[in-house]
Amino acid sequence: MGEQKQKNLTKDEFIFGKKNYKFMLIGLGIIALGFILMSGGGSDDPNVFNPDIFSFRRIRLAPTLILIGFGVQIYAILLNPNKK
Repeated sequence: MGEQKQKNLTKDEFIFGKKNYKFMLIGLGIIALGFILMSGGGSDDPNVFNPDIFSFRRIRLAPTLILIGFGVQIYAILLNPNKK
């Protein structure tokens, strides 16, 4: 009898809804884009300095995108899927 009640009470529900997963994928895409923008800019020859590593894209834009992506992830986790 106890097992029947427990089986009836536990439904196969996901913690997050469809909207949560959409925002999580968007946030993950923004984070990946930030890391892609941050990569590169190195030099093949260690004796040659490449000033491109200090560009606006690598110093300001990419870290900002990563932080925005983490903010979207936090929003996706805190979003109430049952609210209509």
